[in-house]
Amino acid sequence: MYKHILVPTDGSKLSRKAVVHGVRLARALGAEVTGMTSSPTWRDFYPRPRLRMISAVDYEREVERDAARSLATVLRAAKAARVRCATVHTRNPDPWSAIIMTARARRCDLIVMASHGHGGMKALLLGSETSKVLTHSKIPVLVHR
Repeated sequence: MYKHILVPTDGSKLSRKAVVHGVRLARALGAEVTGMTSSPTWRDFYPRPRLRMISAVDYEREVERDAARSLATVLRAAKAARVRCATVHTRNPDPWSAIIMTARARRCDLIVMASHGHGGMKALLLGSETSKVLTHSKIPVLVHR
């Protein structure tokens, strides 16, 4: 059935639940997992000079720390389940696009992700990354709630 599962994470509580589910599914199927997270570049985040409230160096340090923390969740879950796992941290202002590109590049045959990482008005304003993945991906997507 599925041999290589992409498990994207944004570090949110809902995303962590999807990570555990994706790793358990991989264990049951004898599949491998790639955990991934994506961050915008400093230029994507601060497009206008007068809006810059953090230096590029500080931003990069914070982004790397957050990505490592998010991906450590995937690595711990995979290790506990004895599932082969790799991790990827991409840089893209559009997480949904990064998820699809990573799944293609790593030859994943399933994406397991949370229904969304943000709630309330933020989700309405930003749009659901999961909905965008569902809309644009040719790879099957399992949405965990």
